[in-house]
Amino acid sequence: MSRPRRIGAEATAAWHAFVRRRTAVFFTFFFPVIIVFIFGVLVRTDPAGGGLFAEPPGYYVAGYLAVVVLFTPLSRVGSEVARHRAGNRFEKLATTPLTRAEWLFAQTLVNVVVIGLASFLILVSVVLSTGAAFVASPLAVAYVALGVALFCGFGALLGRLADSQDGVIAASNGVALPLLFLSETFVPPDMLPAWFVPLIELSPLTYFARGLRAATYDPSTPAASTARAGLVGADPIANLVVLAALSVGFFVAGAYALPRTD
Repeated sequence: MSRPRRIGAEATAAWHAFVRRRTAVFFTFFFPVIIVFIFGVLVRTDPAGGGLFAEPPGYYVAGYLAVVVLFTPLSRVGSEVARHRAGNRFEKLATTPLTRAEWLFAQTLVNVVVIGLASFLILVSVVLSTGAAFVASPLAVAYVALGVALFCGFGALLGRLADSQDGVIAASNGVALPLLFLSETFVPPDMLPAWFVPLIELSPLTYFARGLRAATYDPSTPAASTARAGLVGADPIANLVVLAALSVGFFVAGAYALPRTD
């Protein structure tokens, strides 16, 4: 069997495994909508005021998309790795032609599709409920795909390091929550202590949020904050290149971390 057929077969199996878990399907699509409802509809933004959510609604679209790009791959891939370890499936996988990198690539493909659909749902919900400005750009698709690949690799690492599914969930939440609010998503850098601002460059989610915002949000909107200079500035292509490099690095590390035996 050729490599594309092996990956396709594994991706098909992973897709069917996902849709059979109705609770997982429900919360994959429902959780991001709840976030939009809470922050976009109930809390709302106040461009004329100050404090948190003081930017126009369009500024936060990248943050809403970051929620699903960050949380879903970490928990889904991490849990899948933990399940495979608990069931000694990697030991069985070692007896097949499917390599660890191919297995992770197949999982990543499924997550790209799932999270792509969830991202579209979020985008429609944000625009309809908040009137957020959004500039359609093909770069948005690239950002979502690379962001998913990055955090699939990260999730594989967590699944390898954690000792159980419960451990994966705890670890993914422990990683995701700080990244979500300290990566230029919902909290602008000028609201953080000056000594901490350079540290947001260490978060891969920063390049996702900053670059996606630069590609899809018109900074000329009144009262809007433009992206801060940072390591590569606000250029969407430069941030995409950094995100791509990080995605490759995390994917390779995640594939290497997958066990051959349990």
